[in-house]
Amino acid sequence: MESALLKGLTEAQQEAVTHTEGAQLVMAGPGSGKTTVVTRRIALLLDRGIHPWSILALTFTNKAAGEMRQRVRRIVGEHEARGLTIATFHAFAARQLRVLHEQIGVPQDFTIFDTADQKAAAKQAVIEAGMDSSNWPPSSVLGAVSKVKQSLLSPREVAANACDFYARSMASIYKSYQRILDRAHAVDFDDLLRLLAVALRDNAQLREHLGSRFQYLMVDEYQDTNHAQFIIATAIAQANGNICVVGDPDQSIYAWRGADITNILDFESQYLGASMVSLGQNFRSTAMIVAASAGLIACNDSHRPRKLHTELGDGEKPVIFCSMDEHAEAQEVVDRFQRLHDDESIPWNEMAVLYRINAISRVLEERFRAADIPHIVARGTAFYLRKEIKDAVSYLRIIHNEADDISLRRIVNVPARGIGGTSMDRIERFAARHNLGLCEAMRRRHEIDGLTKRGGAAIDRFIAMVDGWRAALSGGLIEISLSDLVARVLNESGLEQSLRAKAAKSEEEDIDRLANLQELVSAAADRELEQDADAEADAPMSLSGRLASWLESITLVADADMIDPENGAVTLMSLHAAKGLEFDAVAIVACEQGILPHGRALDSPAEMEEERRLCYVGMTRARRHLYIGHANSRTQRGQHERMSPSRFLSEIPADTVRTVAADDPWQVNQVVEITVHPGQPVRHPRFGLGRVLRLGRRPQGATITVDFVEYGHRTLPASHASLEPTDGSGTDF
Repeated sequence: MESALLKGLTEAQQEAVTHTEGAQLVMAGPGSGKTTVVTRRIALLLDRGIHPWSILALTFTNKAAGEMRQRVRRIVGEHEARGLTIATFHAFAARQLRVLHEQIGVPQDFTIFDTADQKAAAKQAVIEAGMDSSNWPPSSVLGAVSKVKQSLLSPREVAANACDFYARSMASIYKSYQRILDRAHAVDFDDLLRLLAVALRDNAQLREHLGSRFQYLMVDEYQDTNHAQFIIATAIAQANGNICVVGDPDQSIYAWRGADITNILDFESQYLGASMVSLGQNFRSTAMIVAASAGLIACNDSHRPRKLHTELGDGEKPVIFCSMDEHAEAQEVVDRFQRLHDDESIPWNEMAVLYRINAISRVLEERFRAADIPHIVARGTAFYLRKEIKDAVSYLRIIHNEADDISLRRIVNVPARGIGGTSMDRIERFAARHNLGLCEAMRRRHEIDGLTKRGGAAIDRFIAMVDGWRAALSGGLIEISLSDLVARVLNESGLEQSLRAKAAKSEEEDIDRLANLQELVSAAADRELEQDADAEADAPMSLSGRLASWLESITLVADADMIDPENGAVTLMSLHAAKGLEFDAVAIVACEQGILPHGRALDSPAEMEEERRLCYVGMTRARRHLYIGHANSRTQRGQHERMSPSRFLSEIPADTVRTVAADDPWQVNQVVEITVHPGQPVRHPRFGLGRVLRLGRRPQGATITVDFVEYGHRTLPASHASLEPTDGSGTDF
């Protein structure tokens, strides 16, 4: 059977498959067929008489483990594969904790807390530790606990090493959190790895037991292993030394989740004499995509030089395109994907748009929706369905309609402000008894029995805050814009401050959430421009009307997109989520300094290398068409900011890409016709007839500045177009 197993493999793949004794490192580049190598190697071990129960293959996702099992069964048959262990690290650890519960010291009937359970336990742990829950939100607690558990530290060890107030507080919460789990006979996801790793590290008898059971170990995606996973793999392989790891240090992008790239970089020094095989042939992408991505990743000091090649032909060069702003960028992607769909019959589900931060998806979603192109936000949530956005929108709904009790219940104590469940129960009973809305009942809180002085004060502050916003909405002394109102709500409600405090601890999820809130301000500014363009010149829309119209549009946007069952949908997703996937056409957008690479990486060489690897991963998802976009300006927190192209774009070899310049700024001498009222026509020599969206007002006798002009689906900044008043007076603008 061996010759059949090697049939169709490259020379490097054959070498990786047939080396079954001792340590082996398989450096598998993007699209190099690593899953084929792993499954054929397992089949070859079985063909050579190795018992299935002696083979252990570990990977990171249930999908990958399932695919490997199915492939092996198809090759060798169901019966021959019986007893084989192919699992994720967590599934394998859970199984061993059940079987070896006495040796490891866990109850056999333990339950595994899911994310919701962990959050509830973290919230309770803060209370039991005597801490202020407003300063210790569950997500931050769980992030900190996860980091110490990945380092295999117990509550006692964390407490012994605590040297400042934060560390001592965190140690106390960790101790309470673990006590809650122990009382419930429960473990969390990190405990699965930690408990097994510590037991293997400290118990020689247990190491020998598992080492003699699993004589052949394979680890997929080795570059993504953390310290606990490294200890588990090393301990099991210690007895026989038969360990084969497969991975690519150039695709290590999960340091923020604990992955340690040195595990794969130091493999050969850890296992002296280990065989190293490089899988350099790319079976996925055309030559120009391979060359462009290889040129970029070669700029990393951690990169190991190797020859990457493909036999799929040169293909078209990746396109680097520059747009005036994020709206033009999104429209460029929509236009290019539409042409690929119409001219080359590429189905929608073979196209993807990738971005560094999830907030970028908002404008893309709107443009794809406007073009009636089916699309989904994969491994994430559509912009207006994300928790922090729904929280913010709930505040806005209360300002618009204070009788919206559902929205009030959602955010009355988000972020925590001292209006707990007990207080709300009393308020709700009072409201029901007197047939009142919750807001009105809170205004009459002095009539409600049982409220504490602290709770009553918190209710008063909340109502005063809402009333202040409603006064601004109805028109105060100073008229504010819709985006100003949204920014004020995010600030005064505490939503933004709460996420900023979490983001300061460099939690990836919280940084993303903060960016989403800031993008909501930009969404309000964009909506205001559209409303100005649609309104009659002599009938401007009130702030209340703007808010009502926007909230209505958000409700419609939140409906699930219809997906064409035949052609599927374009996928919008983060670069992190795209790892392991591939598409015929890929567009990477917002490739600008501060976004990709992320702002926090600019002063850290190690983080900059990971950002470069992230860009590399995105580029190598493309089979035939690759587009990389950046914008000259981007709206951030409602303000148009000048952006600089990502440094990564200049690192891609120039002869491997085709660069498309930005549209020329709209100069005054290009204008054929201009009027000064929003919504009336202007003409551009390249884009044709358009309409003014907004005018910048200047003192009498000064020039008029046209801020934005819309041409069809394009919205272009025209901040350089200074136009003399048409009537000469400078007054009737």
